[in-house]
Amino acid sequence: MSDICLSIADEVEAAIAACSPEKCSETTRRVTALFLESARSLDDEQINLFSDVFERLIATIELRVIADVSAKIALAELSSQLASVPQTPAAIVRRLAAHDDISIAGPVLAESARLSADDLVGFAHTMSEKHLLAIAGRWWLKEVVTDALLARHYPSVSRRLVSNRGARISAAGFALIVRQALSDPELAIETGIRVDLPPELRSMLLRHATEFVRARMLAHAPAHLFEQIRDAVVAASAEAGREMAKAGDFAHAKMVVARLKKEGRLDETALYEFAKHRKYEETVTALAELSGSSVSVVRSLMWSHRSDGILVACRAAALDWETVSAVLDCRFSSGTTGSVELMKLRTQYADVTVENAHRMLRLWAVRSSPALARH
Repeated sequence: MSDICLSIADEVEAAIAACSPEKCSETTRRVTALFLESARSLDDEQINLFSDVFERLIATIELRVIADVSAKIALAELSSQLASVPQTPAAIVRRLAAHDDISIAGPVLAESARLSADDLVGFAHTMSEKHLLAIAGRWWLKEVVTDALLARHYPSVSRRLVSNRGARISAAGFALIVRQALSDPELAIETGIRVDLPPELRSMLLRHATEFVRARMLAHAPAHLFEQIRDAVVAASAEAGREMAKAGDFAHAKMVVARLKKEGRLDETALYEFAKHRKYEETVTALAELSGSSVSVVRSLMWSHRSDGILVACRAAALDWETVSAVLDCRFSSGTTGSVELMKLRTQYADVTVENAHRMLRLWAVRSSPALARH
């Protein structure tokens, strides 16, 4: 083995002396092949020899990366081949991982076991978003590493960490992710179904989530978490509804709507303006008038965790879809319902007739259902 190593060392010296990118690249491939073939049987002295050889080859190739594409390819191939080998010298892995080019740094950042938690934290503090994404995809990550990654506030990194079940995330890390998720439906769904998400953060996330996000969480929830997430969804919906109802000054809203009605200006346009500007109380009161229902019924429908009830009230008022969409958006402070969910609701809305809508509203008005009369 020593004779072979010495022979390779001589070849490296010759390649470096020749100043040929092609010669260096070819020699790197030969050295790599020899190392991969014998890695398991190497002793510390031989590994150190390979480390020195790789170090010299990488240094020589890096001088030519800008001018020679083959040199860049050679380093990327080296990184890819060494990433999964546990005997790879740590110094070589760290050098490759620190490269600005993600095609070179990516493989070892994503896979090499030779990078310590301290190494990864250091890279997380200084490297690019693409480098952080590579780290975030590693099969196992300690909380100290994920905290460092999340501190850079890249939404793409947060999404990858949340979807990586081998990434341990601290309570502080989850709190940061939840704040990002309030405006990122994809991140909210992935975060909400994490087994290790603290319950209080899951409740906060669901409380501010749209109906679409809540439905998707339930659809993707692991079997052992389904009941917990379902209960949290129901509680969050009820709390949001109570907040809306409690905050509403319906006395003032009724005066505004009554004046519009008296002046002959209470119509769909007025309702749309109320909903568009998120004037919740005026929206509820105007919709109640236009649908021939009561404020109590419409208010309950507005904060129900289901959307089909409010569609009935909108159909009874014979509203165009643009106005219906604005009313749906006005329901909670969490924002617009997801586009996929809106498409489904639009199809559902088209299937409801005005006659049936009025019939259902009359039925709800006389029923003493706690689901529709919680005020």
